[in-house]
Amino acid sequence: MPRLKDKRILIIGASTGLGLAASRAVLGEGAQVLGVGRNPDSLDKARQELGASFETLSGDACLKETATQAVEKMTQLWGGVDALYHVAGGSGRRFGDGPIHELTESGWDTTLDLNLKSIFLSNQAVIQHWLEQKVSGSILNMGSVLGVSPSPKYFSTHAYAAAKSAIIGMTRSIAAYYSSHNIRANVIAPALVETPMAKRAAQDETIMNFIQTKQPLDGGRIGEPEDLDEAVIYFLGDGSRFTTGQTLFIDGGWMISEGQYQD
Repeated sequence: MPRLKDKRILIIGASTGLGLAASRAVLGEGAQVLGVGRNPDSLDKARQELGASFETLSGDACLKETATQAVEKMTQLWGGVDALYHVAGGSGRRFGDGPIHELTESGWDTTLDLNLKSIFLSNQAVIQHWLEQKVSGSILNMGSVLGVSPSPKYFSTHAYAAAKSAIIGMTRSIAAYYSSHNIRANVIAPALVETPMAKRAAQDETIMNFIQTKQPLDGGRIGEPEDLDEAVIYFLGDGSRFTTGQTLFIDGGWMISEGQYQD
């Protein structure tokens, strides 16, 4: 039997990278999915690939109305929401994120909006829905290994690290507060994965040589979006019904490897 049969899943950031891979995976396990993304063209392309069970909503995850409209649309389509996977976020490097002595206010504000405010808004919307309906639900938030394991030479974006660390703290607090309502909240935290956001690093030969020893599993490589799929299915489904407040690092060995720099 499909592991997510008839689960109604909201994926914020569903049209590319990790979100698209997850959408493909959970649909394959029998879920109904509403995918939210900022780019209508990317959403249309994803729907053409994934089929009619993949509904879409175009909107900015940093705006409160986007999450509210997503919950409303799922309620109209399917009667409600069973699980949320919040993938949307991004690097603030081009806005001024970097080492703290160089970090601009704009870089700080934009990076926290992209990665933390957006998660606050989506989590709030689904929890309000679940409390009103007096039903249980599962939240999976996107963290990063950089939230707890810095890599100062090549990945020195301090606002991004702060946001990803805060996601862990917020998610654990949510898990604790709402556990008596049978509302679960967990974090998945990858290392470097081949996504549009990772393009800078993925095209840098020096960084890729570093990644071979920093992420030594499976021959030493950058991650693939599909490397997260089984964990996503677990956290969004009933298999994790007794799991909350956890952070799972899917990092290819990042946290237990020193990584080697070339001279």
